[in-house]
Amino acid sequence: MDEHGTVPSMTDLTAALGVQFRDPARPFGFSYSRAGCRLHAYDWGGTGPEVLLLHGGGLTSHTWDYVCLGLRGAARLIAVDLRGHGDSGWSDDYRIATMAEDVIAAADHLGFDRVRLVGMSLGGVVAAHAADTHPDRVDRLVLVDVAPGVDFESTGRMREFMAGLGPVAGLDTVVDAAMRVSPRAHRASVAYRMSTLFRREPGGDWVPKNDPRPPDFPAILAAIEQLALRVSKVPVLLVRGGRSRVLSQSTAERVVGQLPDGELVVVPDAGHIVQEDNPAALIAALRTFLTR
Repeated sequence: MDEHGTVPSMTDLTAALGVQFRDPARPFGFSYSRAGCRLHAYDWGGTGPEVLLLHGGGLTSHTWDYVCLGLRGAARLIAVDLRGHGDSGWSDDYRIATMAEDVIAAADHLGFDRVRLVGMSLGGVVAAHAADTHPDRVDRLVLVDVAPGVDFESTGRMREFMAGLGPVAGLDTVVDAAMRVSPRAHRASVAYRMSTLFRREPGGDWVPKNDPRPPDFPAILAAIEQLALRVSKVPVLLVRGGRSRVLSQSTAERVVGQLPDGELVVVPDAGHIVQEDNPAALIAALRTFLTR
């Protein structure tokens, strides 16, 4: 990837984004299986509460790299590739309930009795389902830029772009196209993200890792509308990107007001992908809530 001159190292980019960290070691990747699907995750090590981090649709576990570097040492961090994403296998079953069971299986694989879940967008829906169906396994929950009343129409252009990704000769082409869709994005972060969404084939072309089949958006949206009911049994931190067009401030405040034990944090200078836009501010919020 480096021969393209577009992908900074994970540690250099993390530092450039204002994240302070002590241990630059890369995480340990591991695989496990459930219901015939091979699943993958990264173990960042550490002690403290066990935390599983779930990415949004079309992303991978690497979206949490900056956050895990900065939060390492405060918790035992596991970043999961949902099925059909990253280095996990593809499947014919992408139901929210199925992916929630995959998350619990990850905890079982690692020997964790109780975990704390952080889920962004689709990952938040999956985390909420796991908290609802396994209340004895989930201590607390962080939802990143997802709640009933979201406006996913605002992400239409980016979703169309992601769905249209195919083999390319070089990552620069994809990065240039992504910047045309989201001109306010941080180019170096976009380049790093694209480097994690593709793998290089022996012939030299780069091909997407994620399953190209479109997700069941009606089912996902229906599950989002049930979030408030599903998370009523655990303490919940709702994180909103300050410039997110997906989750408005009024909607976020309304949803938190409906929760028995909910609080809201707004991360400034961040859109929908909060963990990449402003990881330093998100780390501060997560450290307070997850280690409480």
